[in-house]
Amino acid sequence: MQTEFAAAISQLCDEKGIDREKVMETIKAALKAAYRKDYGTRDQNVDVVLDDMTGNATVFLLKMVVKKVESEDLEISVTEAKKYKKEAKVGDEIRIDVTPPGYGRIAAQSAKQVIIQRLQEAERDVMYEMFKGRENELINALVHRVDGEFVYLNLDNKTTTFLPKEEQIPGERYYGGQRLKIYLDKVIKTTKGPQLLISRKHPNLVRKLMELEIPEARSGLVEIKAIAREPGVRCKVAVSSNDPKIDPIGSCVGQKGVRVMNVMAELNNERIDIIQYAENPEQYIKASLSPAKITQIQLNNQQKRAAIFVATDQRPLAIGKNGQNVRLASILTGWEIDIKDASELATTVVEKKVVEKIADLGLNSHVVEKLAAANLTSVEQIKGLSEKDLMSVEGMDHDSALAVLEALKGVK
Repeated sequence: MQTEFAAAISQLCDEKGIDREKVMETIKAALKAAYRKDYGTRDQNVDVVLDDMTGNATVFLLKMVVKKVESEDLEISVTEAKKYKKEAKVGDEIRIDVTPPGYGRIAAQSAKQVIIQRLQEAERDVMYEMFKGRENELINALVHRVDGEFVYLNLDNKTTTFLPKEEQIPGERYYGGQRLKIYLDKVIKTTKGPQLLISRKHPNLVRKLMELEIPEARSGLVEIKAIAREPGVRCKVAVSSNDPKIDPIGSCVGQKGVRVMNVMAELNNERIDIIQYAENPEQYIKASLSPAKITQIQLNNQQKRAAIFVATDQRPLAIGKNGQNVRLASILTGWEIDIKDASELATTVVEKKVVEKIADLGLNSHVVEKLAAANLTSVEQIKGLSEKDLMSVEGMDHDSALAVLEALKGVK
């Protein structure tokens, strides 16, 4: 039958998830420190034998047998040693029972704070080791209590931490007993112990929830390529399939939308748009701006900027409320997106037609005639020609070639 002491140790180990042997070593270390403080000196070599069933402690002072004593705290002469051990000789270690009367009660009081401190350190080590290997994972949490902006959570029914305001979903309400899924980003060591960087706003929370809900995403048949998110409001997820027989969007949405709706419900009904990923930038950008219909796209690959032309009635859809749709599309694709009215495109087309023919470049008629004689009548034909190439045309001199190159500078 367990004593009160043994029962308390067992309860502590179970609640904190700490190894029993580690707890006993911590208590013994605390009892040693208490003895040195109240009865001995800091330099003494002290050992404590602790009965893990009753809690009874015996304190021993350890001294080395020497010919000449230089340290009273650590050494003992042969003559003195024989009082404790008849066959004592130089080099032996003598254990002297120095347990003070009533030491169990005195030591328990003196060591209380040290024990608490050491156990806290042990608990922190256990917590760090437990969660360090779970970075980038989804973790189940139970709201323990809500104190203003701080939401305290129990993780896996053992560890308590808090969800800071900047990592909470805007507009989401929390209450005691509420079950949540959180994303563990990192575990870092601080002077106050390990700190768990948890979040309800991180884009990877959406990824992990989708992998949990969608078997194809979990197995890798459907790949989540990118996520753009405004927590609590809207999220765009680009997906692709590694199996031609599998429809990535259909797999993510599920029958009657049940899969994506389950993910949305976990995110305080945050709207999730599933789009088809494409290697082709035009196709990808068009898909990312859904549900808006795109008239035309002009890409600047160097600046990674896209001019998107839409009909007037499609402009609000492309931009979205407070610019949300175009902002998320830009984050998702990695392209800077400018939404323009299709009427601007019409103007641009007219301007291009004006300079399609060499005759419209504003060149000297003599130059135009020489080029026409060489069957060079369109701007496209002479684009990319060098000064030397132009001078090879019969009748074209150095000045004429330079004039043509200068005129081409203003042509797109």
